Amino acid sequence: MSDVRYPFTAIVGMADLRLGLLLNAVSPAVGGVLVRGEKGTAKSTMVRALAGLLPSIAAVDGCRFACDPAAPDPACPDGAHDGADETHRPARLVELPVGVSEDRIVGSLDLERALAEGVKAYEPGLLARAHRGVLYIDEVNLLQDHVVDLLLDAAAMGRSYVEREGVSVRHAARFLLVGTMNPEEGELRPQLLDRFGLTVEIAATREPAERAEVVRRRLAYDADPAGFAARFAEDERALAGRITAARELLPEVELTDTALRQITAVCAAFEVDGLRADIVMARTAVALAAWAGRTQVLEEDVRKAAQLALPHRRRRNPFDAPGLDEEQLERTLEEHAGPEEPEPAERPSEGEQPGEGPEGSGPEDDGPGPDGPGPDGGGPDGGGPDGGGGAPAPADTPDGSAAAGPEPQAPAEPEAFPQQGRGGAPQTAPVAAGEPYRTRLFKVEGTGKGAQGRRSPAETDGGHTIRARRPQGRLARLHLSATLRAAAPHQVARGRDSRALLLQKDDFREQVRQGRESNLVLFLVDASGSMAARQRMTAVKGAVLSLLMDAYQRRDKIGMITFRGASAELALPPTSSVEVGAARLESLPTGGRTPLAAGLLRAHEVLRVERMRDPHRRPLLVVVTDGRATGSRDAVARSHQAAGLFTAQGVASVVLDCEAGPVRLGLARTLAARLGATAVTLDELRAEGVASLVRDNRANRATPTRKAA
Repeated sequence: MSDVRYPFTAIVGMADLRLGLLLNAVSPAVGGVLVRGEKGTAKSTMVRALAGLLPSIAAVDGCRFACDPAAPDPACPDGAHDGADETHRPARLVELPVGVSEDRIVGSLDLERALAEGVKAYEPGLLARAHRGVLYIDEVNLLQDHVVDLLLDAAAMGRSYVEREGVSVRHAARFLLVGTMNPEEGELRPQLLDRFGLTVEIAATREPAERAEVVRRRLAYDADPAGFAARFAEDERALAGRITAARELLPEVELTDTALRQITAVCAAFEVDGLRADIVMARTAVALAAWAGRTQVLEEDVRKAAQLALPHRRRRNPFDAPGLDEEQLERTLEEHAGPEEPEPAERPSEGEQPGEGPEGSGPEDDGPGPDGPGPDGGGPDGGGPDGGGGAPAPADTPDGSAAAGPEPQAPAEPEAFPQQGRGGAPQTAPVAAGEPYRTRLFKVEGTGKGAQGRRSPAETDGGHTIRARRPQGRLARLHLSATLRAAAPHQVARGRDSRALLLQKDDFREQVRQGRESNLVLFLVDASGSMAARQRMTAVKGAVLSLLMDAYQRRDKIGMITFRGASAELALPPTSSVEVGAARLESLPTGGRTPLAAGLLRAHEVLRVERMRDPHRRPLLVVVTDGRATGSRDAVARSHQAAGLFTAQGVASVVLDCEAGPVRLGLARTLAARLGATAVTLDELRAEGVASLVRDNRANRATPTRKAA
């Protein structure tokens, strides 16, 4: 792999992503940018290319925390820097791997030396290395929540704190935070989404000519990285100069009362939570004005700031897609616009071409570049070196408006008669799910060692201390009282003659903490004809959707198997994306026979494979069925035999009994007994339903006592 970075100005398209990154380069106070997009859209390439545009920094020579010689950090762990020499170096790009530990991020303290020798032996982490540079987190949605919280706290406060058993270290940690994610692999919680200043959605272009330009540039770079970069060197220097000029202009930009009123009105109109959105929008609008070379914020800056800062803050539940109503935005801006004023003159920035607006990303936006006409000095606006790009813009009509597409078609009416489905089985059109509700908690018994979550008991990095043990590797969580108890009997033999305690390596004990883990929740859903009654399936889908919501809140992975006709289908391989699970559930058809045994066997195989991939993640099987099994004379016996496989392996299971009607056979509860599972009806699934059952049970037990009295 070449050490020469792909040039930022050579990436085709993705104007919003370019702008979001450049605004953060101008004003890191904007709060970073989260890039959401499908795989292969050059997300990582563009972020890495940005680091080459940032101005070089002056740092105290030998300081591990990159202190600024003009204003060194008085609390720097490397001590005072009065009169120290300075050195100049490029701003760093620090990449955070998915499996990173907390100590690797914030740094680690050698507690053994701290207690035994009284020395603060601190090894800086990635936050210290990223100070005054770029911290890049690829696949941020796959990080554990507490790690993301830690990163965002440091980004917001500009400092990193390490606290271990009364020994503390703190240092400056100001950086440009960039995260990328593929929504198909799971979403970030809304609370974490809100901590990113801006969010940009990107998708690969579907235009052949634009895709061809992306491939052409990538092949040219692969053939001669240095030569390809040289062709864009002038554009890179001009864009870097424009970033520097915008940074210098930033303190002079005025946020007028009219612009501030529009910002707060927009945030109120879209009902975003808290005031962080207002602050981020204000900072973004100021950065947009500085980027355009102006000293006053205009309405166009407020509009663009809203488009970048608000969509991800409007989610109300896990299944809401980020978005912004453009018509509502325009109405709000118009209602709160002040009197028309002459537009302030723009102050040209270094490298800026005439006519550039705030949405440009540099000199490559105007006129031909090294590769010929078109944006970015090349062909049509279309994508990055990994095959990505912005969504194609609609063609303009002569009057300047977007060309109208075909008239939208009215949604088709549901099918009145059954269709032929998979394997020739008749099927009915999918029905909508009922409204989700809060469900009772199902958990895996025992104590696991899986990833942190909110479902089942487990040994974790967080939680409460349950015991002490000898350290396994580097000592991270000292159990002080257990260490003192281990060292106390040996003090005389070690020659202790003062108040200081004499400690040796074998004395140290670490904490074992118990918290909660996330699990793999595998749904096995009966989609056969016996479940096809419209009201019944609406209730069943509502129940599964509620359980999906619960899995999202408890940080579980989910999978879904459906069975109908003659076979079972893995509708959703195990994933962290409950949004995909909800979409698959919504489109689930019903009809045909009930191959319950086939569904159970398929679930057993999926869990076997997942156990090899992630042996520490414990499964929870949720079977949604009325218990019927058809297809052969011994269908029920075969399903019971398949259920025995889960019992033998101790797989935790829940059977959601969907049987309805005045005459009930109790087949689902018989299946639950074979699985060693908990059986609940749709009514008992609701958390409030469980509470009422408990109250009724207590009342029934109390009544005879009162009569006897």
